[in-house]
Amino acid sequence: MYNMEVITFRIPKEIKSKMKELNINWSKEIREFIIKKIEEAEKEKKFSQAVSIIAKTSSVPVGFSQSSVREDREGR
Repeated sequence: MYNMEVITFRIPKEIKSKMKELNINWSKEIREFIIKKIEEAEKEKKFSQAVSIIAKTSSVPVGFSQSSVREDREGR
């Protein structure tokens, strides 16, 4: 698992009241959301880097597209 840290953020009072009414593990939900967003941002960064590298080359290596699609699908 992770070595946990504490973060704090503010939300409107009305939202907090609604959150208390629901039987949801908010810490877990927020943690999973943050992890997913980080993973998406890292994928986007890697994609941008790949596009930059490709733009600098005169041709795309054989099989690049197929392996990229496969890697993306396996990452889901």
